[in-house]
Amino acid sequence: MYKIHKFPFTIAFADTDAEGIVYHARYLEIAERARMNWLKGHFSIGDDVGFVVKELNIKYFMPLILSDEVIVETVMVEAGAAVVKIEQKFVKNDSVYAIINLKVAYLGKDMRPKRIPEEFIKELM
Repeated sequence: MYKIHKFPFTIAFADTDAEGIVYHARYLEIAERARMNWLKGHFSIGDDVGFVVKELNIKYFMPLILSDEVIVETVMVEAGAAVVKIEQKFVKNDSVYAIINLKVAYLGKDMRPKRIPEEFIKELM
């Protein structure tokens, strides 16, 4: 089982539409911040490009609204040679409001897939 990283986030006015509901695309921006926070301190890419999103799917269950305090739970669910599958849940009061499933590919500076350094995978286990 891989470690779950928890990223607390409070919904601000800029995250919402005119009715105070989180705009659907903002989930992607918040999830990206959570992923960067997850990777921070665990991994340096050196001369490589690093991880790029290859595939993404979002399921919305309930809307988040202005001032909601949410936890984005990020976990690596599967690691291959050059691709990692990640799941990110938006959780408030033990209820899941949205889930993002994505695949990220690790690229070298030549923009081609490259083997993910093993120490990275081990740090997230």
